[in-house]
Amino acid sequence: MRRVDRFPVEGPNALWQVYSTVSRWKAVKNFVFIQIARYCPFLSVKNSIYRRLLGMKVGEHTSFALMVMVDVFFPEKISVGRNSIIGYNTTILTHEYLIKEYRLGQVVIGDSVMIGANTTILPGVTIGDHAVVAAGSLVHKDVPAHAFVGGNPMRIIERKGADGQEDG
Repeated sequence: MRRVDRFPVEGPNALWQVYSTVSRWKAVKNFVFIQIARYCPFLSVKNSIYRRLLGMKVGEHTSFALMVMVDVFFPEKISVGRNSIIGYNTTILTHEYLIKEYRLGQVVIGDSVMIGANTTILPGVTIGDHAVVAAGSLVHKDVPAHAFVGGNPMRIIERKGADGQEDG
């Protein structure tokens, strides 16, 4: 189960009430810097935007491909370890606005993780060290360290131990 905090709302659906949960200024500022980072070809500049202007935790030598979309309202809830790759056009969400509630959850991506292109990562998910997520996956639950996962819904395709040998 994903680890999210749930906040019930009264009245219209939660998305209509978004600016009671996050300031308009923060949303606009984040949107502008996220768009700059999405198109920026320089990894060091991109990581600097994520760390300094959006409050994300980004490890040394981590690479965000072009068009990665991080959560516009709560990017500070995203943590990515060292030497990881986030593939082209991946979306990392830390919020969900639903009809009767909204949910917030941290996204933690470990060290030396490979996320394939066009993947969506939902709030409250942890992806363990050395995991590989196949392109086009929907990560809706935790991914164990050293696992190879993929699909929609995501499932474990292969699991290796820390020594690189396949687990039985």
